[in-house]
Amino acid sequence: MTTTPARLRRTAPPPPARILHLGLGSFFRAHQAWYTATAPDAHSWGITAFTGRSTGLAESLTAQDGLYTLVKRWPEGDTASVVASVVAAHPGADTDAWVRAWRSRELAVVTLTVTEAGYLPNATVAERLVSGLAARRTAGGGPLAVVPCDNLPANGEVVRRVVTELAESVDPTLARWITDHVSFVTTMVDRITPATTPDDVNAAAELTGVADAAPVFTEPYTEWVLSGDFPAGRPLWEESGARFVADVEPHEQRKLWLLNGGHSLLAYAGSAVGHETVADAVTDPACRRWLDQWWDEAARYLPLPPTEITAYRGALLDRWANPRIQHRLAQIATDGSQKIPVRVLPVVRAARAAHRMPTGAIRILAAWIRHLHGAGAPVRDAGAAPFAAATSPRDVLALFDPALAADEDLVAALEDALRGH
Repeated sequence: MTTTPARLRRTAPPPPARILHLGLGSFFRAHQAWYTATAPDAHSWGITAFTGRSTGLAESLTAQDGLYTLVKRWPEGDTASVVASVVAAHPGADTDAWVRAWRSRELAVVTLTVTEAGYLPNATVAERLVSGLAARRTAGGGPLAVVPCDNLPANGEVVRRVVTELAESVDPTLARWITDHVSFVTTMVDRITPATTPDDVNAAAELTGVADAAPVFTEPYTEWVLSGDFPAGRPLWEESGARFVADVEPHEQRKLWLLNGGHSLLAYAGSAVGHETVADAVTDPACRRWLDQWWDEAARYLPLPPTEITAYRGALLDRWANPRIQHRLAQIATDGSQKIPVRVLPVVRAARAAHRMPTGAIRILAAWIRHLHGAGAPVRDAGAAPFAAATSPRDVLALFDPALAADEDLVAALEDALRGH
């Protein structure tokens, strides 16, 4: 006779909800929620979290008092801990709960993980933030910090701009209130966190002896670099390993180009030759050569000491070769039309300005174009249609940047790559 595992339940009162998060998913729960839960003042900082659109995860977490198991997948085995920082989980459509959270006088920090696509002009993230800020102003709420945690250059400035521009169009007095009361913090985040599978749910239960409908499996490595003000305070995240710096940009570029750009290379070129995970692709000698070539190109333009870049590359290879992190290339391949401009094109521009031909970057562009036409991972990209409809490599480049399309040598090199030369 099999015993039903016990369910996760709180045995002590939850911390006060002083953080609001939009984008309740695996990465947030492996990253910001983990940093908050492991800070020495975790007892003072609870999180009210909202999904983007779905309801299932919010329901699962609510049934578990917001608790979930975080499993670190080391090469030699798994270790598990319970994360207790999420004190309320709501579906994104629960507008009443959204407004209540913003009106709370205890609220001090708002964090976001909405992917790069969430910051597009037609996305609803800015509308949701503006509606929340309007509710806070009406309720007489105090200042707070907005902290985006997506792979987007100068993400704090991007959110500040889209929010204040929308607020200005709705109510200029609200825009002025936001300028006076809200800070926008720029961040760089890093922790490989594959989507949880049914097998993972079973593995977590076997490891812990506790039933958990929403476990998170992640790598041991994690990084968080932040720059900006927190006018109403924040958790002691630095005690959990976060770094606060004057300028995030060099760290952001290192991560976007080497990690994220390398991921895009493997997602498109690696999946096209039959690989399904990062671990599979990075151990393929051909993929590894392509990766080294891309890293050599990108590293030339990073404003960081060469020893730091070399160490980071070595750490990436160790992390990616971990066979127990099943990071699927199909997951990484999503929304390439939003990722390519920030992961690859800055290196293309820098190389061409230096009169170099960025062969590694061109390989990524060519692999992505083939991906749009059926090679490798399936296309899941809301912005892909105009690129897929483009009739030539020049037209693809023009959609990104007319100046790149006017570079005859670059166009010719991309055409050659697409012909397999």
